[in-house]
Amino acid sequence: MFKEFVVSGDSHIIEPVDLFKTRLPRPLRDRALWEEEFTLDEPIVEGGHTEFKKLHTIGFDGWTISKYRQTGGETPDGEPDHIIRDMDFDGVDASVMFPNLSLFVLFTDDHELSMAHCRVWNDYLVERYLPYKERLRPTAAIPLTDVPAAVAEIERIARAGLGAILLPEIPPLPYWSREYDPVWAAAQSLGLPVFFHVATGGVFVKEQVSETATTVKGLMTAMNMGKGQLTDDMVSGRTMGGGNTASASPQGIIAALVGGGVCERFPDLHFNLTEFGAGWLVSYMGMMEKSWRMGIGQDPDWWLGFWDDSRPANDQPSMGRLFAINDKWPYPLKPTEYVQRQIHVQFADDPTAVKARHITGLSTITWGNDYPHAEGTFRSSADCVAFNFEGVGDDDRAAILGGTLADVAHFDKTKKLAKAPETV
Repeated sequence: MFKEFVVSGDSHIIEPVDLFKTRLPRPLRDRALWEEEFTLDEPIVEGGHTEFKKLHTIGFDGWTISKYRQTGGETPDGEPDHIIRDMDFDGVDASVMFPNLSLFVLFTDDHELSMAHCRVWNDYLVERYLPYKERLRPTAAIPLTDVPAAVAEIERIARAGLGAILLPEIPPLPYWSREYDPVWAAAQSLGLPVFFHVATGGVFVKEQVSETATTVKGLMTAMNMGKGQLTDDMVSGRTMGGGNTASASPQGIIAALVGGGVCERFPDLHFNLTEFGAGWLVSYMGMMEKSWRMGIGQDPDWWLGFWDDSRPANDQPSMGRLFAINDKWPYPLKPTEYVQRQIHVQFADDPTAVKARHITGLSTITWGNDYPHAEGTFRSSADCVAFNFEGVGDDDRAAILGGTLADVAHFDKTKKLAKAPETV
């Protein structure tokens, strides 16, 4: 299907419904995440399907979704042989794998609960998926609610053979915090790339606060819109939600890693932002540079503040030069140079990101099909890639579709899928 070595930078493992209820320490099993599968006698709407899943976990109890069912093919079930079957169908040679619904409990404010779930998840990866490491790179979940424990878990999963770590989109502390340096040091020394997946973190189970639902708010909004007639404010909000607001979180992570000096202190560490889209990256990188450069019309001697008539002119503590900060960037490389050296943003369907590659840098964007989620491109990746990469040269295609991420995640690019099967 593809002549390039193709890596999906965003694929998911469907966990066994009772994985945590059967494997967590017994005192925690009543707080375990588990899934209930059920089948309706009749579809909700005429012609609809009847298979559903209900998620049971603190903060999201009763969250119900359709069971993954791919039209024209077998339903994905998380079995590694079946994942590879589906990869072959889609023309994907290798995949970076993430949790599925367990994303909702791996990163909470309850360290004991999160770490227990993460250890079960990580052990399950070693047991079930490590034999398939030539093509599957599952990410080990690492909670950051206790830094020494996080470092110990990173070292443990590395000894077990896992090759990448997953950190939350919404961390307990900002990623510029120096408290995380032991985490970065451990990942760098062990050669483990770092991944941040959308909709992770920000789940409060110790205190039931409004932020509990941040990871599903967008989905619920879309669901409610789909139930009734669209209004002007709904359409307006949906249009903005696909662009401006969707980029705020990954921009914040990049700003923290670059502006906090993490990239400078750990130059061999690669950071991957997953399922955030990437079309916003080009304008954001431009603003990063402008923020630290004197621009047209900015006077470095423009004073601003509150004048104290009781003090002499050379003793005005409430006055300062507004733009003096612009030429005080504290690191040897420019902000965008750190991005181009160490940061990779994954997209599935985002032709703007592809068109902007000559500005952002070829290595800053990677592709992924979001298997097996309905919003992804699985089962139609060839058509989506053709649309996104129209007119793109072979070398650039190869880098974005898999070359860059193969190097970051340590896949062997010489082991190209020979031929995608015609049928599943």
